[in-house]
Amino acid sequence: MIEKIKQFFREVQVETKKVVYPGRDELVGSTWIVIITVIVVSVFLGIIDLSLTKLVGLAIR
Repeated sequence: MIEKIKQFFREVQVETKKVVYPGRDELVGSTWIVIITVIVVSVFLGIIDLSLTKLVGLAIR
């Protein structure tokens, strides 16, 4: 059992060495894309929410 655990961590170490991490420029660019996407989706959902609220308000009257 202990040998299996040791083997697992050795394999994890080998696989970790294969990982290619993004550079600073790529990381900053990806972060901006995520921020802009979140803002656009938030505005879109806010407009939909406001529209549906007014529509339901009119339907209830």
